[in-house]
Amino acid sequence: MRALLYRVGETSAAHPWRVIGTWVAILVAAFGIAGVIGGTPHDDYNVPGLSSQSGIDLLRAHFPEFSGTDARVLVHSDNGRIPAAQLTELQQRLTGVEGVSRVAPPRISADGDTALIALNYDIPVTDFQGKEGIDALRNATARAEAAGLQVELGGGVPENVGTPNGTAEAIGIVVALAILLFVFGSVVAAGLPLLVAMIGVGVGMALITIMAGFTEISVNAPSVAMMVGIGVGIDYALLLVTRFADTLRPSGGVGGPAVVHRAAGVATSTAGVSVIFAGTTVLISLFGLRMAGLATYSSFGYATFAMVFAIMLASLTLVPAVCGLAGFRIFGRNMRRLMPRKSRRNLPPVTERWARRVGNRPLPYAVAALALLLLLAAPVLQMRTWPQDAGSQPTSNTTRLAYDLTATEFGPGANGPFLVVVDLEANPAASLPALANRLAADPGVAAVSPILIAPDGAAAVLEVEPSTGPADAATPGTMDRLRAQLPADSYLTGWTPTLDEVSDRLAHRLWLAIAVVVGLAVLLLTVAFRAPVVAIKAALLNLLAVAATYGVMVAIFQWGWGAGLLGLPHAVPVSSYVPLLIFTILFGLSMDYEVFLLSRVREFWLKSGDARESVTRGLSSTARVITGAGAIMVAVFAGYALDSELTIKMVGVGLAVAVLLDVTVVRMILVPASMALLGRFNWWIPGWLDHILPNLDIDGEHLELEPARATVEREPEPARV
Repeated sequence: MRALLYRVGETSAAHPWRVIGTWVAILVAAFGIAGVIGGTPHDDYNVPGLSSQSGIDLLRAHFPEFSGTDARVLVHSDNGRIPAAQLTELQQRLTGVEGVSRVAPPRISADGDTALIALNYDIPVTDFQGKEGIDALRNATARAEAAGLQVELGGGVPENVGTPNGTAEAIGIVVALAILLFVFGSVVAAGLPLLVAMIGVGVGMALITIMAGFTEISVNAPSVAMMVGIGVGIDYALLLVTRFADTLRPSGGVGGPAVVHRAAGVATSTAGVSVIFAGTTVLISLFGLRMAGLATYSSFGYATFAMVFAIMLASLTLVPAVCGLAGFRIFGRNMRRLMPRKSRRNLPPVTERWARRVGNRPLPYAVAALALLLLLAAPVLQMRTWPQDAGSQPTSNTTRLAYDLTATEFGPGANGPFLVVVDLEANPAASLPALANRLAADPGVAAVSPILIAPDGAAAVLEVEPSTGPADAATPGTMDRLRAQLPADSYLTGWTPTLDEVSDRLAHRLWLAIAVVVGLAVLLLTVAFRAPVVAIKAALLNLLAVAATYGVMVAIFQWGWGAGLLGLPHAVPVSSYVPLLIFTILFGLSMDYEVFLLSRVREFWLKSGDARESVTRGLSSTARVITGAGAIMVAVFAGYALDSELTIKMVGVGLAVAVLLDVTVVRMILVPASMALLGRFNWWIPGWLDHILPNLDIDGEHLELEPARATVEREPEPARV
């Protein structure tokens, strides 16, 4: 593998414009194809196997007017009762809105100054493109607003409109450039990783658009894929550029193209192997999203998979090409940067001193780091997951204003009513009044609507309004009690019951995803490093970092310790979509840093046979790039904390916290401390396993370069006259 990568890197550096031109052509072609056959991201909320889905299917068969999405129009007057004539006119205009199949009579508040008009659609919410659904509602309510009435919109249609603005991406890129300038001290070197990442992300986004033309890609999937893509793209390019500079530095700035081409080949054959295995672990981790059994989750995996794969290919070819083009200019004008950095007293670098300190006293450092992570993980025992609702949105949003008006004037349960669908082919219609009475007697139910019988007489539906809001901790218990009272072939459905069942499924599938992803990652690391002890230890430490991340998220969001700073009006449960999403992405990214570090540690171990010294040298040589890459990741992910979409906000905050813990507590303390404690046992492998494992030569122990390439080549100096 290394020999092949050496040739790829050297050839790319020798012919940079061909490689760059090829990638520009790929980028243009990808966007051209996306423009012709690409599609628009589209959510699929159908979840086969759920009881609520069976209820939706029954509605579609017998109550077409209830088979789609819904909306609520809240009309409020600051001058007393709302004129009946204006409400009648508004009802008529709402009836003509495209997709609306039913307009319920206005529900008037006790003081008469607020009216709630419930709308039902016969099409799913995912059929709307962009803001067309909410725009149609605004056109219908324009006259009422012009008459001085306050009109706010809630329900499925308005609440499923995203407003991406690119702020998060811009912040992440600007901060990343500043960090790269600090790490390299050269505009050229700082710009290379960013340039490569942007090209890779561009190709990845085009691939996602093409995929959207053939399969369902969630509306939020491109944002998550871009979030990961920017981070790993800069990471991989940073690793390769750093290795290129380290290889070129001993030449002292003397040498022609051959020296530069060789340095690019060496960087690709060493750091490039780490990129391949690190990227593969990310791709394997994304496989865990398939374990959720939800089409929306699978689409996150597809989109991010395409993004990471495109970035891997771009990193392995574009980075050496651009490095070959830059040559010694990568060091900037100050050639003193070519020399290894030493302090004035000729002391070892800070990272080496830190590595030796941890290696000399591994036990207290390991215990302290372990205690910190366990302390941060403790709140996870109180984690409560629930999908987002309009009550967690900023008060400037119409959906939040509609949510608050509804809760104030009609009770919190009016924001999330349930539907009970009864199959009358299996249950007699005469039993319906008794069922309605049982449901109304539940302590968590505020009201039960009159029974509606389908025109064909084959089904009946009742609307149940709970006494608590959708995200209230008591609401799931109410739904469980109601389900227990339903006869056979009867279903509790609607938006809130569906989300409740989805949350339960995600909570149960999380453990399956963890088992599959961890098992595959351990297998890959064992094959890569031929060290099962190291692979198992890496998986355990990453799981500990995941638990600590979950704990911090509980404190920030569920306990509200930072909700205000993130633009949230109050504490909110952790979104049920987030834990599995964070786990799969974080586990892959954590393995990135593990591969970066272990590849250098094993490289020194094979040369010296000194277990402790190899850890010190490996950490010393990679600490700068790992901390720099980690800082970039944190900046990119933290930028998404400004996103208006709560799920994206939580993913961004969670990943920023996770990477921060990983590159500091785990990578800088726990990994070297634990490896120092284990000593030679780190690299122990049973004989039978050593015999059957393929030798991928990730450490280059069998790589033999040509003599001309084994030493630093220099151009002959011109003869002096």
